[in-house]
Amino acid sequence: MTNGAGVGDGSRGLFSVDSTVPGAEPQGFFQAYQREWDAELGDGLPLRSFNRDITGDFRVRSRAAKVRDVAFTDLHSMSAIRTEHALGGVEDRVRMYVVKRGAWLLQGSRDGDRHTVAAGQFLLRHVGQPWRFEAAPQTAVKIILLPPASLTPLLGNRAVTGPADSAEVRLLVAHANMVYETMADLGPAGVQAAHSTLLELAQAVARRRFDDVEPGLAPALAQAAKDLADSHLTDPELSPTMLARELNVSLRTLQRAFTVAGESLIAYIRHRRLEEARRALIASAGRLSVSELAAHWQFADSSHFIRIFKKTYGQTPAKYARSTGLTES
Repeated sequence: MTNGAGVGDGSRGLFSVDSTVPGAEPQGFFQAYQREWDAELGDGLPLRSFNRDITGDFRVRSRAAKVRDVAFTDLHSMSAIRTEHALGGVEDRVRMYVVKRGAWLLQGSRDGDRHTVAAGQFLLRHVGQPWRFEAAPQTAVKIILLPPASLTPLLGNRAVTGPADSAEVRLLVAHANMVYETMADLGPAGVQAAHSTLLELAQAVARRRFDDVEPGLAPALAQAAKDLADSHLTDPELSPTMLARELNVSLRTLQRAFTVAGESLIAYIRHRRLEEARRALIASAGRLSVSELAAHWQFADSSHFIRIFKKTYGQTPAKYARSTGLTES
């Protein structure tokens, strides 16, 4: 199953391939993946050859995109992944691996040049020639290919490793995801901005810090803050101050990033909590009281919750529940 979405100007491209869905033919996945990669990402970003022993049952869900000389791909593997053992040629490129689940094994031409990137970790390194890699089933990884010019001076021969939930890596991953989702609609200026921000954030990872005065990073910072807030909606400590601390930026910088997007972080948190409370109200079928919902989603009290709910949805929680066929206790 494939879905290509090239834009035709050569500066960008994207596609998705999925052999895990019902009816898909795993044995044809690699050929489809190779075809889409060559068509959308181009000859300047060659794809490693996979081991033929595993391509017959290649149950993998993947999406990939290119912005000029930067490319990134997400791989969610239900089966084993392994490249051919033969190494050759030159690959003057920086690669970054962010592993969400499973483990990603990398091996270079030298005996000691071996790295295992575990779940929740990342690795960023300049490579001079292709590495072999392999992964066990149920592995999820984001791979980012970057040009060496702006990163090699920062990296040298060292590999930068660390937790995938560090502020800099969160920002880079959030921006890459945004670029993929908006790629088809980007104009030339948008492509330039997306590319520049990807490089800025990769440099921040290499330096292990975030230049929080760079205005071009505001969209990625805002998205990373939203992603982090969404995972802490029931946490009583959730606040702009807590998010700024977790993202390793100043509170002023974080608030400025949201101002650029035309909203406030406090308003975003309140909206998301209210939205989740409404969903819980429907899903609970009357099993949760208004006061229980208010407490769980960190509203000051039930009266405050009812007032905001009615202002947003035009009805009290009880009336809303009845209008959807539920009975509120």
